[in-house]
Amino acid sequence: MRKVLAFDLGGTKIAFGVVAEDGSVLKSDRVETVASKGPAQAIERAVEGAKKLLQELNLKPIDLLGIGIASPGPLDISRGCVDGSPNLPGWSGYSIEGEISKAFGLPARIDNDANAAALGEYLFGAGRGKRNLVYVTISTGIGGGVIVDGKLMRGANGNAAELGHLTLDIKGPPCPCGGNGCYEVMASGTAIARRTREALAAGASSKILTLAGSVDAVTTHHVLQALAEKDALAVKIWDETTEYLGRGLAVIINTFNPEMIVVGGGVTAAGDVLFTPMRTKALKYAFPRLAAVCTIVPAGLGGDVGVVGAAACAFEAAQKN
Repeated sequence: MRKVLAFDLGGTKIAFGVVAEDGSVLKSDRVETVASKGPAQAIERAVEGAKKLLQELNLKPIDLLGIGIASPGPLDISRGCVDGSPNLPGWSGYSIEGEISKAFGLPARIDNDANAAALGEYLFGAGRGKRNLVYVTISTGIGGGVIVDGKLMRGANGNAAELGHLTLDIKGPPCPCGGNGCYEVMASGTAIARRTREALAAGASSKILTLAGSVDAVTTHHVLQALAEKDALAVKIWDETTEYLGRGLAVIINTFNPEMIVVGGGVTAAGDVLFTPMRTKALKYAFPRLAAVCTIVPAGLGGDVGVVGAAACAFEAAQKN
């Protein structure tokens, strides 16, 4: 069975693994990124870890088709590097793709991490068998990737589908992207916690404060704990969140007319308490004919989505060559 090496870059860790053509992860590991110390040291340690992994599997680079790399964007695909990524500050211009390719003597392909996840879910996860789907991740931020007629939509310079920066409220809070009221700044896990802290600081009474210990310590997890006890503030915050999420998904349905939206990321651990109202609102606000053909489902790859997504990009690149 054919295999590739895959790297999933992040601001805190770099995961890597060997993935077979059926999407199974044969072995994986991770190293800390320590992003503030620059890209060279992080990539060097990830390469060393991946070489050790190959040895443990009794594999050599010649046994592999190539290398896939999933990275936070924005990216400069032509140079194989990040270009002003807020998660990897100071890394712009360093050819991640080139350095990893050189280390193994194999062709490498770098892609936006959400795009890679979309391709992974399409080929190996919840989206198998679908021709048109959108992947949305709801976590610290919100990201996305789009499959149109069986092909990943990359855009003019490889940065298509920045779905977290759809504008939901032009008078909303400022977003690091320079806009206001973006999907990400209204509905991500970070946004849920921020909106809750703002309400508590303004004098709202809630069990959330007791659970967290202080306003500054509040997280989405505390909101969900209080929601289970029908805490009034938690109910209000969660209803607003699923409203924002549903409206954003409706825009995505109206824009791309997908058969399926696959939703992943840390916030989806909430399960039905998230999916039921979010799905109902999304399908309510979308054009009826488009909503009628779209299902909204949880992601299927779980914690492996980054590595498997990167691998999917490597398999795609090898098929084209």
